[in-house]
Amino acid sequence: MNHPTADAGFGVYVHWPFCASKCPYCDFNSHVRHTPVDEARFVAAFAAEIAHRAEMTGKRQVTSIFFGGGTPSLMKPATVGAILEAIGRHWSVAADVEVTLEANPTSVEAERFRGYRAAGINRVSLGVQAMNDTDLKALGRRHTAAEAMAAVTVAATHFERFSFDLIYARPQQTPAAWAAELTTAIAHAAEHLSLYQLTIEPDTFFFKLHAAGKLVVPDADTARALYDVTQEVCAAHGLPAYEISNHAQRGAECRHNLVYWRYGEYAGVGPGAHGRLVTGQGRLAMATERSPETWLELVERRGHALVDVELLSAEAEGDEYLLMGLRLGEGIDPDRFAALAGRPLDPARVAMLLDEGLIERRFDGRLGVTPSGFPVLDAVVADLAA
Repeated sequence: MNHPTADAGFGVYVHWPFCASKCPYCDFNSHVRHTPVDEARFVAAFAAEIAHRAEMTGKRQVTSIFFGGGTPSLMKPATVGAILEAIGRHWSVAADVEVTLEANPTSVEAERFRGYRAAGINRVSLGVQAMNDTDLKALGRRHTAAEAMAAVTVAATHFERFSFDLIYARPQQTPAAWAAELTTAIAHAAEHLSLYQLTIEPDTFFFKLHAAGKLVVPDADTARALYDVTQEVCAAHGLPAYEISNHAQRGAECRHNLVYWRYGEYAGVGPGAHGRLVTGQGRLAMATERSPETWLELVERRGHALVDVELLSAEAEGDEYLLMGLRLGEGIDPDRFAALAGRPLDPARVAMLLDEGLIERRFDGRLGVTPSGFPVLDAVVADLAA
């Protein structure tokens, strides 16, 4: 399709909604089931949704595929392979496609890595979350720190590319302790780390504990110091931030997430998956049914489980482009914003943010958020979008 972000890539997101247990901080669409999941039935439903999205898009070349969740590493490798085969039936797949699978770093799941590699996975993202057993237990994780590092070692033997996640701004965490933990993590991480500041999300167990005064997180000043330490330590070790929470060596960025942040197209399949597709109508925002069992029934009955399809206005496209693109170190292209939104950015607001040192104009004409601007990113986006 000929649209302003056609060069940003086309991704497929596959949501596997099941987990062995629910982490107390997690507000993702994840579900615990105490009976075995009928994976063959889910494979057939994923294939049906993939076929449905392919009818909407027509010809596309898939540049990235991402299995997220939930816990995709609970799937059998054969299930992953069957879903990848369905994607290949309906779209062409780039020779250098990035195929990522999120995994828990337990010894049981690490044993499946060879099978995932044979199925077509070429990158894994491991949910390590902390490097010490006390904090892992507090975060509700089912692995130990030693088990996590062993899984990282196994991942490195099977995949040329891998990443892992850590959560910071944990209760009682100090900047000095975080700097030491982060330095240790970088020694194992090779090329990519995702580093998320702990947020207390509604409808989570942590939210209830926090409201009851039983969970105390670092105050705003300490959280800012932890963020600053994150940027400094990663940059010093050759993993600068290319997105507000993601750090990588040059060339090792997660291509699938770049599709999102550069406002490319992506088909979302599975319970609770979201998508952005450009059709003859325009850019559509889509979401599927969140309940796994209801999703399954809907797909089997009508070939898809979309419950929300919205044709985005030019203003909404411009807003989304700013919201996503300003998270990136590379920033946004003002001309691309104008092509999407049907209007240019307000010169007065741009000038104000430049004067305040919150954004900067790059040599290629792009606008990027400065290190001073990232901690107040929401306000910067709101100013530019107004």
